[in-house]
Amino acid sequence: MVTKKEIIEKAYECGFGDIGFTTAEPFEVQKTLLEERRPTYEWVAKSGLDLWAGTDPKAVFSQAKSIIVLVESYFNQAFPSNLERYFGRCYLDDDRIIKNNLSKRTRTFRDFLTENGIVSKIPPHLPQKIAAARAGLGTYGKNCLFYSNKLAARGSWVTLISLTVDQEFEPDEPTLELGCPDWCKNTCLTACPTGALKGPRHLDPQRCVSYLSYYGRGITPLEWREPMGLRVYGCDHCQNVCPRNAPWLARERPLNPRVEAKADDFRLEKLLHMDQEYFRSRIWPHMFYMSENEIWRWKMNVARAMGNSLDEQFIPDLGRAFRENEDERVLGLMAWAMGRIGGSEAKKVLTAALPKSQGLVREEIEAALEKL
Repeated sequence: MVTKKEIIEKAYECGFGDIGFTTAEPFEVQKTLLEERRPTYEWVAKSGLDLWAGTDPKAVFSQAKSIIVLVESYFNQAFPSNLERYFGRCYLDDDRIIKNNLSKRTRTFRDFLTENGIVSKIPPHLPQKIAAARAGLGTYGKNCLFYSNKLAARGSWVTLISLTVDQEFEPDEPTLELGCPDWCKNTCLTACPTGALKGPRHLDPQRCVSYLSYYGRGITPLEWREPMGLRVYGCDHCQNVCPRNAPWLARERPLNPRVEAKADDFRLEKLLHMDQEYFRSRIWPHMFYMSENEIWRWKMNVARAMGNSLDEQFIPDLGRAFRENEDERVLGLMAWAMGRIGGSEAKKVLTAALPKSQGLVREEIEAALEKL
């Protein structure tokens, strides 16, 4: 039978940065927490991911005897600054659709387990961060993220992959504590622009900028538009301000060539004018939480980011897109964006559009013109 040592060696051979082992016992504390915060997380279950079921590994995989947790740093190379300001880093080199990097190495690792008589499953609703901490791989942050003991200068720029397996291995020593220093003074909680971090390790996901950027329904409420800033898809703010992440952020790294190659495809102007073919071939394979039926949300987010940039160079594109689009949510955000940027050209576009507008769009134009 394959040994724990051999499995560890294989994980490193596959390019993973760390690996740990824990039992397949239920995550009772997580289950209790989910019950206490059920109204906050019920939307996840309705979307098809039953977090409650995931707290019992054996309910997910009846043969589960151990959990193997792999750790991967997704921020080993730098990303172009014109992408980092608009997109969460974890999405910039996400290969879950194209499967040409992390997915391929995970498959190689699982094939090794299979060849050695071990059945494995990767349940998407297993509490990954708790499994990793129980496997001794790192500690928690007040921002609800997991901080590696080994990778990214002990930072939070990591991806966790938890595999339930049908063989028992000696568990590693848990590291279930909060790792934030006392002198930090709740930096991440204070900095969260939408107040999603309600306390240490207490997140309201439906207030998080990431959630609002790809799951929010309808036109972005006025109260969130400025706080969401330049974020089009995802958010790293609580990680960027975290003192525990400062050592890694300060390091010089070469640019990620895969991300650099697609940077031009993600220019705001191109996203604002994209059609379904452009979206399917260039955008969705990398950032797939929104379908081609939700391009309106992409364009709405781009318009908001343009507005919050306060850069008049975006007015011609916003004006053109305003004439090309029919979705009132997109038109409403573009009107708001032009009003926020201001200037004579924005006023000209909005004034011309007002007589032909009605409902929500007219309200947004009138509010923008009043601001101007």
